[in-house]
Amino acid sequence: MGTRNNSVDAYIASSRDFARPVLLHIRALVHKACPDVEEVMKWGFPHFDYKGMMCSMAAFKEHCSLGFWKAAILPDPHHLFAKKSDGMGHFGRITSLKDLPADRVLLAYIKSAAQLNEQGTKLPPKQKKTAQAALKVPAYLARALKSRPEALATFRAFSPSNKRDYIEWLEEARTEATRQRRLETALEWMVEGKPHNWKYMKRIP
Repeated sequence: MGTRNNSVDAYIASSRDFARPVLLHIRALVHKACPDVEEVMKWGFPHFDYKGMMCSMAAFKEHCSLGFWKAAILPDPHHLFAKKSDGMGHFGRITSLKDLPADRVLLAYIKSAAQLNEQGTKLPPKQKKTAQAALKVPAYLARALKSRPEALATFRAFSPSNKRDYIEWLEEARTEATRQRRLETALEWMVEGKPHNWKYMKRIP
């Protein structure tokens, strides 16, 4: 039989009101789909292991997430992963039970994940990254950074990936108004020395 971890109990209990029923429901479905699953805390949030890492869940300030360790090779018959939005996990930002797939659907995904581990299926080896094209900073971002010396200093000190995170977030805005809001937020975060994904680097109480 599987195991339940007191640290996971504590994690759920300390989460925000909206998150607790979501985390409890995910936890129950994982145990139902895979009775031999073991709960462990890794990187500060709950993981579910069955012959290796299988899936994980986390709670943040305004949403929860659910992710599968082998999502790259996990069957996705309902194309749920394609609907992923900003945030961690493979089902987008989960703010309530209604944001989760139907139980029968989610159970099937969890069973498929368990089966991959049961069979010893491994993720394909990561391909070596080829040299990336030189990072191009949009003119509007360059102008904005020039007007905020503290933000500019942070941006210059960032790694290429941190710079790219901000640029892609700004460039993905569908309207000028959205881009401007994101730009203002980006500048404030950089003044504070924060990379774009700072919220997800540790759990927010």
